[in-house]
Amino acid sequence: MDIALLGGTGDIGQGLALRWAEDTNHTIIIGSRKAEKAANKAEEYETELASRGRDDVTITGLGNEDAAARADVVVAAVPAYHLTDTVEAVADELDDSTLVAPAVGMQRDEDGFHYNRPGAGSVTQLAANAAPDDTPVVGAFHNLAAGRLANLDADLDWDTIVVGDDTDAKDTVCELAEGIEGIRALDGGPLANAAEIEGLTPLLINVARHNDGLHDLGVKFQ
Repeated sequence: MDIALLGGTGDIGQGLALRWAEDTNHTIIIGSRKAEKAANKAEEYETELASRGRDDVTITGLGNEDAAARADVVVAAVPAYHLTDTVEAVADELDDSTLVAPAVGMQRDEDGFHYNRPGAGSVTQLAANAAPDDTPVVGAFHNLAAGRLANLDADLDWDTIVVGDDTDAKDTVCELAEGIEGIRALDGGPLANAAEIEGLTPLLINVARHNDGLHDLGVKFQ
C-alpha cells in the first residue's frame, strides 16, 4: 500500500513513517508544503533505517499535493491549526484515497494542557468537513506519544482507537496500525465519537508531566 504522510517531516508523522518503513513493506511518501524539505527528511529517514539494517527501504519526499496524488492512504499528520488548510489544498488529489486524521486540538495554561474542542465537534470532523464528500475519513493515532513512536529503540505496547463511518476504510486503517509492532487497533465506532478519544491526549500529557517515570504515556485497554 502507498501511504502519504502530509507533515511527515515532524512530530507524529516522523514516528509513523519510521515505524511503517521498518515494520512493513508499505511504500512511504513524505509530504510537506516544501518539496525540498520533504526530500531532505525522506533521505534522513532512509539513513536512520539503513543504520538499523534496513538499507532496502526507499522513502520518497514530495510536496503535499504530489504526495497525496500517489497514495492509497493519506495521513494528515499536521497540527490541528493547519489541518483544514492542508486537506483543502490536496482535496483534488484524494480520489480513491482514505484520509486519516490524528490531530488533536489543545490549549495550555498554567494548570496544564486542555482539550480545545472545535465547533465542528472534533478535529477529526474538521478533516471530514474539509475533504471531498466521497473521501472516507478515519480518526486514528490520536493518543500516541510522538517521541517514543519515533524512537526505534523503544518497544511499544499501546492501543490506538480508530473511528470512522466507512467500515472498509476503518478496517484498512486498523490493519495499517497493527502493522506497527506493539500497536493494537480498537474500533471506537463512528466518527462522531472522535472527541472523546481526542480528549484523552491532554490527560496523558498532564499525567506524564506530574509523575516520575511516566514519560511518553500511551493507552492500553485490558
